Amino acid sequence: MAVDIPHDIRTDLLHRWNEPHRRHHNQRHLDEVLAALAELRGADLSFAERPVVLAAWFHDAVYKPLSGTNEEDSAALARIALADDPDRDEVARLVELTKTHEPAPDDANGVALSDADFAVLGADPERYDEYAANVRTEFRRVPGFLYRRKRRELLTEFLDRPHIFASTPARERWEATARANIAREIQSLS
Repeated sequence: MAVDIPHDIRTDLLHRWNEPHRRHHNQRHLDEVLAALAELRGADLSFAERPVVLAAWFHDAVYKPLSGTNEEDSAALARIALADDPDRDEVARLVELTKTHEPAPDDANGVALSDADFAVLGADPERYDEYAANVRTEFRRVPGFLYRRKRRELLTEFLDRPHIFASTPARERWEATARANIAREIQSLS
C-alpha cells in the first residue's frame, strides 16, 4: 500500500522500528501489518487507506516493553510529526485504539488496523512461535512465573472473545489458526 510519507518522518520512524531492544515490535512487525492491510484491502475490506497506513507506521513507533503508555506516546508522536497533516487526528485516534483493539463495528479504519495488527496471531505455527518467543525476549526482565501468568491471562482473554478479529475477511483468513496458536501457547505456559 503506497502512501507518501515525508522522508524525514519515514527516516525517524524506521530508526525507531529498528531500535535494538525490539524483538517483535520491530520493522518486521510493521511490514507484516502493512502486508495484512494490503491483503484485507484485496479482500474488499473498505477503509481509508492513507490514515490507516500512517497509523500502522506510528502505532508502535514508541515502544518500551514495560511502559503502559506506548500507545499514547506513539499517538503524541504522530500528532507532532503530522502537525499540519489533515489526517493527523485520525492517525492519532487509530494509534490509541491499538491499546484495546476493540473498534466499534462501524469504525472501518479501526477494524482494519486492529485486524492487521493481530494478523500475526493467525500466522503459521512456526511464525507464531517465533513471535511468542520474541515477545518473551522483550519482556525478559519480568520473572518467568509472573510473565507466564500474565501472558496466560491475556491470551485467555483473546480466546474468551466471540471473535479475535473484527472483520469477516480477517476472520476467514486468520481466526481458526489464531485460536489454535493461542491455545497451544497457553498450554505451553502451564
